Amino acid sequence: MKLLLISANRERSPYPVFPIGLAFLAEPLTQAGHQLAALDLCFEADPHEAVTAALADQRPDAVVISLRNLDNVTWPGSVSYLDALREVVAACRGKATVILGGSGYSLMPVEILAHCGADYGLVGEGEQLLPRLLDCLGTGGDPAALPGVVLPGRATFLPPLPLETIGSPDRQLFDVARYLKEGGMANLQTKRGCPFSCVYCTYPLLEGQRMRLRPVAEIIAELQGLVTDHAVDYVYFVDDIFNYPPQFAEQLCQAMITAGLKVNWSAFINPGFITPELLELMQRAGCDAVEFGTESGSPAMLHNLGKSFSVEQVRTASQLCQAVGLDFAHYMLFGGPGETEQTVLESFGLMDELAPTAVIAMTGIRIYPGTQLAQTALAEGIITAETDLLQPVFYLAPAIRERLAELVTSEAMQRKNWIVPGLEVNVSPAMLEAMRIFKVRGPLWKMIKRLGRSHQHPLAAAS
Repeated sequence: MKLLLISANRERSPYPVFPIGLAFLAEPLTQAGHQLAALDLCFEADPHEAVTAALADQRPDAVVISLRNLDNVTWPGSVSYLDALREVVAACRGKATVILGGSGYSLMPVEILAHCGADYGLVGEGEQLLPRLLDCLGTGGDPAALPGVVLPGRATFLPPLPLETIGSPDRQLFDVARYLKEGGMANLQTKRGCPFSCVYCTYPLLEGQRMRLRPVAEIIAELQGLVTDHAVDYVYFVDDIFNYPPQFAEQLCQAMITAGLKVNWSAFINPGFITPELLELMQRAGCDAVEFGTESGSPAMLHNLGKSFSVEQVRTASQLCQAVGLDFAHYMLFGGPGETEQTVLESFGLMDELAPTAVIAMTGIRIYPGTQLAQTALAEGIITAETDLLQPVFYLAPAIRERLAELVTSEAMQRKNWIVPGLEVNVSPAMLEAMRIFKVRGPLWKMIKRLGRSHQHPLAAAS
């Protein structure tokens, strides 16, 4: 078949994200004998015009549309992406078979398919399932008999089958250079699956709790290809947690050192699995910044959020970064179950003590079906069984709901290393666009060291 792969993601804040999910599909689809073309809507000024032109030019038999996220996961300024997705589907319908997939789609597949009106949906990892679906369509088989395939008007589907072996992405259909120029980095995945139990997280739902590791040699080959073929000099590891399992992280870092790769990188790490030895290996391998999904500085809130580490482990990990001069950021998530003004202030107090390069804070927690947070919200009456979770719905603890935005804004404005996207403290779309003028490599939060004082709605007049 002739296939058109469309990346529907148009979000560019804080930076455009390369469509790695579709890149993972390219090789298995090619091996199955399909002819591929791609359309990346991230850089298109007029998505409808771009889709219409691609359909006329390629005349595909099927269009595969990947949805990365449902919305920007930001309160109070939440933005849904689903109406834009529906417009893309509408432009394709009647001209080719339309198949939806991607991590965002897999969160609420039946509902999204009904909302957008596509022909089929594919839940979970598509490297094996999509070729099977296309073969089924070509031979006149029954798609409903395939795992992970969703049909319009049907409320149930067979559970998807997780991959046993993760391949390597083929990026040649997409403009890697533009993502490097405007986003400051390339992305790379070394594993899938998450064995942890954060109450709000969708990673275990999307990838399963069993970790599947890519062979280190394949990862090194991919890195070498990025450097040689695309002049990539900075990589962000998109793994949920880079340093778990610790032995795998050590092996990968040692292999990067041995390969002599001229590339810097950053990643999310878990403070409970960091040692001086691993941190030294990471730096020798090119790591120049790390991010902690800490979420709170309150012991009670760490417990309520289902985090796997303690405040003391957060403190120790931060001190290790300070000792070796490594830039580090902590992510905070305010408003979860049991949050109070006291627990919020505990988080600010811990961050004052640890003095990270940056603190990135989100207020409110997006509720997704299937998570423990959704069960809590249902039990507390924050949502009901009829609540439409396709649209952004956020958990905000009753004790702090009315004061959360004001409290976080007030406290963050007193500290120049805090970034609060939803409240536009030290960040705004206009500011991010201005920063892209400079050839910044790596996370933009590293530049916060240049701020003289905190600002709310920075550069808003330029937007």
